[in-house]
Amino acid sequence: MARFDGKTIVITGGGSGLGRATAVRVASEGAQLALVDISEEGLAASIDAVREAAPDATVITVVADVSKESDVEAYVSATIEKFGRIDGFFNNAGIEGKQNLTESFTNDEFQRVLSINLSGAFLGLEKVLAHMREQKSGSVVNTASVGGIRGVGNQSGYAAAKHGVVGLTRNSAIEYGEYGVRVNAIAPGAIWTPMVENSMKQLDPENPRKAAEQFIQANPTKRYGEAHEIAAVVAFLLSDDSSYVNAAVLPIDGGQSAKY
Repeated sequence: MARFDGKTIVITGGGSGLGRATAVRVASEGAQLALVDISEEGLAASIDAVREAAPDATVITVVADVSKESDVEAYVSATIEKFGRIDGFFNNAGIEGKQNLTESFTNDEFQRVLSINLSGAFLGLEKVLAHMREQKSGSVVNTASVGGIRGVGNQSGYAAAKHGVVGLTRNSAIEYGEYGVRVNAIAPGAIWTPMVENSMKQLDPENPRKAAEQFIQANPTKRYGEAHEIAAVVAFLLSDDSSYVNAAVLPIDGGQSAKY
């Protein structure tokens, strides 16, 4: 029996990167999916990827802006209407924002990044945890970042938001553990996704690959992580294999955040 047979998993940011990789992973282990993203095109590509790995998987998609409460209510309602429950929630949607010194970051950009990365994460928790508490089971995995456990520079909005996600994770885990609901977070480091590729373009528009190679030299592994490597950890945290893991914030960064 596959780990997710008969279980419903909701994934925000499901149209690319870590969300798509996780969708493929859990669907291949029997999950039925609700994929949420602001990009309809991205969702369509994710469905293709899921179908290739799990042709019989049941998948619904919802186009939504996670920073809007009505959109969050819509994707939760659509999932409950289709599947009747939510067993796992990968609360993953996010953006990096522009890179700049704090003095030049601008309040508009700061608020834009927080609205998606932090308010979006909170709204997802608010709506999903209510259902999980009622059904007395569930597992949530929030996407934080190594930028949520240490400073990285030039990312005021991203760092503030991801530190906030860590706080939300620990707070909610304490609140909901007694109801059979676990809340954990991953803290990915340098994972080669479209978001990281765009970050390298900000550092060196002419040669982003060169910037990427220079950036990764500080990592003990001397390489970027791959989305499927993150998906494997997320699947573990969503599954019953992690039944006594709660309030954990797990770095997945090749050891870089532990390096002096």
